[in-house]
Amino acid sequence: MNSMTQLQPVTIYKDQFGREKRKLRISVTDRCNFKCVYCMPEHPEWMKKHNLLSFEALYSFCEFMVQRGIEQIRITGGEPLMRQGVVHFIEQLQPLKKNGLKRISMTTNGHYLKQYAKVLKQAGLDDLNISLDSLDEAQFFQLTQKQLKSVLEGIDAAKNAGFSIKINAVLMKGVNDQQIIPLTYWAQQQCFELRFIEFMPLDGDQNWTKDSVVTEQEILTTLKTVFEVNILHGQGASPARSYEVNGLPIGIISTISNSFCGSCDRLRLNAQGEFFNCLFAKKGLDLGKDIRSLKSTLSKNENPLDVLNMQNKLGSYIWHKEQGFHTITATSNSNTRKISMHMIGG
Repeated sequence: MNSMTQLQPVTIYKDQFGREKRKLRISVTDRCNFKCVYCMPEHPEWMKKHNLLSFEALYSFCEFMVQRGIEQIRITGGEPLMRQGVVHFIEQLQPLKKNGLKRISMTTNGHYLKQYAKVLKQAGLDDLNISLDSLDEAQFFQLTQKQLKSVLEGIDAAKNAGFSIKINAVLMKGVNDQQIIPLTYWAQQQCFELRFIEFMPLDGDQNWTKDSVVTEQEILTTLKTVFEVNILHGQGASPARSYEVNGLPIGIISTISNSFCGSCDRLRLNAQGEFFNCLFAKKGLDLGKDIRSLKSTLSKNENPLDVLNMQNKLGSYIWHKEQGFHTITATSNSNTRKISMHMIGG
């Protein structure tokens, strides 16, 4: 009898508000080739490569979490396709679908998809979220310091490979909010689900202000000048509130003006093993050593106490997840950690 069998039955992780945790987001690198102002600091200090968890260790953690109720794993960054070996990692995860894992997804800036779309599909990746904040070439370059053409070519490659695709657009007032209508027309022509995201205080240089946010209501008001817009009910644990725009789906992630936190089912792990029960958590849980130890424990079917200790440590931390964004920000002070989107993923 191995260690995992001895610890059965295992319950699904829940927080103090009864929210079951079904989704795990893993940032495999903090490095990115884009310089999006809502994400990346002007002068990033990259994680040391020798501090990153190996894909073997990450697989062990994924196995551990799937056995505790995780049904969806999303690979994020930084830009995940900048980490060598990520395609093989997605292939490694496939056997977990026999143990309850339902979907393996990736969030990407699309720059490398022309090169990787086919092999990602062959490896078993189920779907892609692709960031696209403007269709104006000059504005896109201003936002990212990269060319729009490479991203559009990557999106075409992903579509041709047969991926289900969602397009994510972060809106900033006075910067790219005039892209609401063009992006909607384009997404409908391409038959992609488009999701507008309110600008969140996760920018690397902490220049965010509430005045920069294009709210859900402002997005809807703009859409209604051109399109017929109807709300779709049944949001569930999705971060996006769903609408039909001329009969096609569109989502709005309104963390600032109309938070979805009440049903959040997400957990996050960064590339060096820091675990977060919330995107805005004031403090993470350092699991780097535990996860490296877990890899050895599971491969040798020994030391069940190591597994039990991590199970309990995680359970306690997840249980104390706060109610949501507005609760956390209301109690924030100058000692809270500096959060940057590129280090934790979306």
